[in-house]
Amino acid sequence: MITHSRTFLFLLSTAIVASVGSANAQTINESKLGKGLQFVAADSSFSVKLGARFQVLYQGGYTPVTEQWEDRFVIRRARLKLEGFAYSPKLEYKIELGLSNNDIGGNMGSQNNNASNIVLDAVAKWEITPGLQLYVGQTKLPGNRERIISSQKMQFVDRSLLNSRFTLDRDTGLQLHHEHQVGQVVLREIASISTGDGRNITVNHSGGYDYTGRFEILPMGAFEGEGDYVGSDIYREPTPKLALAAAYDFNDRASREQGQLGDFLGAERDLNTLFLDAMFKYRGFSAMAEYAARRAPDGPVVLVNDAGEVEETFVTGDAFNIQAGYLFMNNWEVAGRYTNYEPTKVTGLTAENQYTLGVSKYIVGHALKVQSDLTRSEQRGLGEKYQFRVQLEIGF
Repeated sequence: MITHSRTFLFLLSTAIVASVGSANAQTINESKLGKGLQFVAADSSFSVKLGARFQVLYQGGYTPVTEQWEDRFVIRRARLKLEGFAYSPKLEYKIELGLSNNDIGGNMGSQNNNASNIVLDAVAKWEITPGLQLYVGQTKLPGNRERIISSQKMQFVDRSLLNSRFTLDRDTGLQLHHEHQVGQVVLREIASISTGDGRNITVNHSGGYDYTGRFEILPMGAFEGEGDYVGSDIYREPTPKLALAAAYDFNDRASREQGQLGDFLGAERDLNTLFLDAMFKYRGFSAMAEYAARRAPDGPVVLVNDAGEVEETFVTGDAFNIQAGYLFMNNWEVAGRYTNYEPTKVTGLTAENQYTLGVSKYIVGHALKVQSDLTRSEQRGLGEKYQFRVQLEIGF
């Protein structure tokens, strides 16, 4: 059933593009690798850009204590994306589907009708006035910078431990995005209200809603090519550029262990999450730092059985991530990353430090690249582990 669904979705999207092309559409001759196939209707009433990409990943891990080596070869991500405008260039849309098993993940039971979790983004963006946009639908929440950066544009093979523990991920609702400039300083304010349950939920809403706010300041002006949300200094900023941001999220009566992610638990808790982040780039050098803290102030974060044993827990605690890299003129990059994760002690989750060294070759920017990294993990009370990864990314 899942395989048939993927095939159908791909053929459907291909047919849409073909029909647009055959209906006297105006082909925009700007298509190139990484920019998708672009079409505009003959009467300019809508446009569509089709993009696709995938990541082929080899991952190996070694645990010295057990002297055990484990590895796998997988399709980490496979994505299909449609975007453009409808009726007016002021009304944009984006649809993104995840087709690999890693993208889809296991079903969540009755919360999504026991169906595959295919839809990543389905959002409309209305430009109310210049600099002010209203988002309606399902997309990423304005949380931590590392998560907002596309998985195609990351500096390492994948995101950090901070992100996997505390990210807000995607949700369905409304977002308001505002950007303005004072001199060369760029200011952005983003506010959202969403269900708080995560993507592709089909049952009636339970608990409260999720409220997120994010504020950004770029004191040295805008980055080239929106590079404050691109891993590595691909554009080789000719002058120093800095982005600073803070975000706060309140998930009222959350029922999943990580808010929008994780298992549904047998109780609800308010979850408060704070993010602080910064991005700096200059002439091939890039650096990014993030801090995350999550608390559940209205009750215990663990759920215990009659014997007093912990059965379920909300993931709370703190994390810090810092990474930096240098992109040489031959488009090879060397980068390093340090991540510290400190869960709330009562949860019984394991604290961890990670040290990562990455080497990447950008053949056509982030559209065609090979990335590798080596990570040493120190888990409190469990010793150390090593992980090696190499990944090919192709996108058009």
